[in-house]
Amino acid sequence: MTRRFWSNVFAIAFKEARVLRNDAAVGTMMPIQAVIMVLLFGGVVSNTPAHTPWAVLDRSATETSRRLVEAVQTTGYFVPPASVFSYAEAEAMLARGGAVAALVVPDDFEREVASGRGRVQLLLDGSEPLTAARIGAIVSEVAGSFRTDGRAADRGPIDVRQRFRFNPTLKDRIFYLAALSGMLLTNLCLSASSGGLVAERESGTYEQLLSLPTTALELVLGKLVPYVVLCYFVLALTTVLGGVIYGFWPRGNMIVLAIVCFPFILASLAIGVFVSTIARTTTQSVFLTVFFILPSMILSGIMLPYHFMPHPVREIGALLPLRWYQIACRRVVARGAGISEVLFPMAVMFVIFTVLLSLVRWRMKPRLG
Repeated sequence: MTRRFWSNVFAIAFKEARVLRNDAAVGTMMPIQAVIMVLLFGGVVSNTPAHTPWAVLDRSATETSRRLVEAVQTTGYFVPPASVFSYAEAEAMLARGGAVAALVVPDDFEREVASGRGRVQLLLDGSEPLTAARIGAIVSEVAGSFRTDGRAADRGPIDVRQRFRFNPTLKDRIFYLAALSGMLLTNLCLSASSGGLVAERESGTYEQLLSLPTTALELVLGKLVPYVVLCYFVLALTTVLGGVIYGFWPRGNMIVLAIVCFPFILASLAIGVFVSTIARTTTQSVFLTVFFILPSMILSGIMLPYHFMPHPVREIGALLPLRWYQIACRRVVARGAGISEVLFPMAVMFVIFTVLLSLVRWRMKPRLG
C-alpha cells in the first residue's frame, strides 16, 4: 500500500515536472527574478543619501557662509543647492517636495562664527524620517568640523538647530501609513487584472469574448471599471483604519487624495491587463505579476526613500506608477498639499496609463483578426 502511494506521488510529480519544463516563461522568470533581487538588495538598497535636493537661504552672503555651503556640498551626498530668498519660500519648497532640507544662514553669521557662537538653522522634511535623520547628521557633522581660513573656529563648532517639518517627532509610522494604500492597491490591481484575460483563454471563452460587438479598448476598460470601485473602497478603508487605530488622518483634502488615486489605479490595472495579454497560463501571469511587484516596492521609494538610490536606478524607478503615486500621496497626506502641487505626478501617471493601454490594444489586435 505504501509503495503504491509513493509510486502515484512520483508519477504525478514527473508529469508536473514535464509540464514545468515545457513552460518556458516560468523557467525563464525564476532565475531572472533571483538575479534582479540580488542586484537590487546588493547594489541599490542603501541607507546612504545620494543626489539629495536641498536649498539654501543665505542671509549673511559672506565668504564664511559660502564656504560652509561648499563644505556641505563637497560631502557628495547633495546636488547643487537651490537658492531661496525668504523663509516662506524655503518652507514652500519643502512642502512641494522640491527639497529635502533647507539651510538657513542668519545675517550675523560671520560675526557669530568669529566669536565662537556660530549657529544655523536646518529645516528638514520629516515626512521621510530616515532621510531627515541622515541628512541632519551629515550637516551637523560638517558644521561641527567647519574651519575658517584654514583654522578651527576659535570657540567651538557651529550649532545646527534642526527643525523637522510635517513630522516633528520623526515617527516611522507616518512615513509608512501615508502611502500604505499604494502597496495595497498595487497588489490588488496587478493580482486581479493580470489573470482576467488569461482565465478567459484557459476556459475557452476568450475568442467568444472577442467576437462581441466591442473594440479591444472597450473590452479592456469594461473589465477595469469594477476594480476601480473596489480600489476606492480599499483606499477609504485604509484611511479610516489609520485614523481610528493610530490617530493619523490625512492633512490634505480627501477629495484631492481621491483624485490623485484615480490615474494610479488606471495605470496599475493597465499593467495587470498587459501582463494578461503576454501570459498564456495562470501560472505565467502569477510569475510575471510577482516579477513586477517586488522591484516596484523597492524602486518606487514607498518602502525606502528613493533619495538613497543611485541615479541610473532612480530613473528606472521613475517608470513605475507607484513612484509617482507615493510622491503625490505623501504630499497630500503628510504635508497637506493641494491639487496644484500634485499635478505633475498625476500627469506622469496618466501618460503611463496611456502608453500601457496602447500596448494592450496592440497586443490584442492579432487575436481580433
